[in-house]
Amino acid sequence: MSAAGSRRGSDRTPDRPSRAGRNLPAAIGVGVALLGSLLVGLLYYPVAIVIIAAGFAVVGVWEVSRALEVRGIKVPMVPVLVGTLALPLAAYFGGTEALGFALTATSVAILLWRTLDTAEGALTSILAGIFVLLWVPFLLSFAMVLLAEPDGRMRVAVLLLLVVANDTFGYLVGALFGKHPMAPKISPKKSWEGFAGSAAGAALIGVLAAVYALDAPWWFGIVLAVATVAAATAGDFSESMIKRELGVKDMSNLLPGHGGVMDRLDSIVFASPVVFLVSLLLAQ
Repeated sequence: MSAAGSRRGSDRTPDRPSRAGRNLPAAIGVGVALLGSLLVGLLYYPVAIVIIAAGFAVVGVWEVSRALEVRGIKVPMVPVLVGTLALPLAAYFGGTEALGFALTATSVAILLWRTLDTAEGALTSILAGIFVLLWVPFLLSFAMVLLAEPDGRMRVAVLLLLVVANDTFGYLVGALFGKHPMAPKISPKKSWEGFAGSAAGAALIGVLAAVYALDAPWWFGIVLAVATVAAATAGDFSESMIKRELGVKDMSNLLPGHGGVMDRLDSIVFASPVVFLVSLLLAQ
């Protein structure tokens, strides 16, 4: 090989991630596969969605618990995982009352489990267990309460579409035009331009969904979209803040191009109770 050829070969740079820091083709492939499987489940096997949600919640709890252990905080995994499986099932089959009972029972189980353990740091461990329980399975379970409603499958589908619209339009607009960070110390790549793109894109999806899927006024789609974008953004910032405090980049690397399961659930867990409450207000 000539020197020029060697130089050209050595000048080649490896593939770089996108401006958002992701492997974009992998992220798109995984995202489409996840969304497609969830939508198929919603249309044909709604109970399967409850099982899938519980499974994702278990993985999310495991990721958060593992990240907390970096700082020496041990989560009582047995009662927390049992509760993580119980909460979505209770929410779907028993509604908010059963969800509240399951949350209370699991919290008591965490307290008793850790109290019987003689290791140090019991209080911190108990608080960490309840925090993880509230953050992941409890908030996510509101989507299961919504799913059990007569038109719940369509409302959960709209929830997922709005979260995807928030991520997709926010990413595209932020990557092209983002110049003003929203919270540079927490998530430097989140810009006000991207947030505006999220709101506009989700509002478009929300209006179409309200008119053609939910049989609701067009303005309800805008209200639902704006509330979802605000909640999803808050969820994303919350997870970013926790990761920064714990000194981790991603909760795990289970999903190529996305990071961990919690890096995908962070928006949905915050959006679920918000969509549930907005839907209740519409029903009044």
